[in-house]
Amino acid sequence: MKPRVSVITLGVDDLDAAVAFYRDGLGLPTEGVVGREFEHGAVAFFDLQSGLRLALWARADIAHDTGLTLTTHSPTSLTLGHNVGSRGEVDRVMAHAERAGARVLKPAQDAFWGGYTGYFQDPDGHIWEVVWNPDFLPAD
Repeated sequence: MKPRVSVITLGVDDLDAAVAFYRDGLGLPTEGVVGREFEHGAVAFFDLQSGLRLALWARADIAHDTGLTLTTHSPTSLTLGHNVGSRGEVDRVMAHAERAGARVLKPAQDAFWGGYTGYFQDPDGHIWEVVWNPDFLPAD
C-alpha cells in the first residue's frame, strides 16, 4: 500500500455549526454542505494543500455508514497538526482560532524538543496543534 491520505474526515455533532466554524471562523475554503438529498449523505469538504481535503460529516452518519454504534467523544484519540513557518505565525493562528470560537487548551509556548507549539479544540472537541517545527518547515 502506498502511504497516501487524500481526505481526513472529522465527525461532528452539528454539521452546519461545524461548517460555520471552519469556513467563517477559520477561513477555510469550501463549497458548503453537499449531499443533503441523500439520507446520511450531507458532508462538507475543505480544500487543504496538495489535494488533501478535510471533510466534516455528522458522527451519527459515520456510525450508520460504518455499522458501528455511536459512542462518546474521545478528543485524545487524534490530533491534527498545522505546521507553520514561524513562531509568530503560531501565535497568529492560535489567536485567529480563539476568535473563531475555538477553545485554547494550551497557549503557544516553547516545546522541549526545540519548536514552538499550542493546542486548541474546535467546537466538536477535535484537537489541533499549531506548531512551528524547525525540522519540518512547510514548503509555502
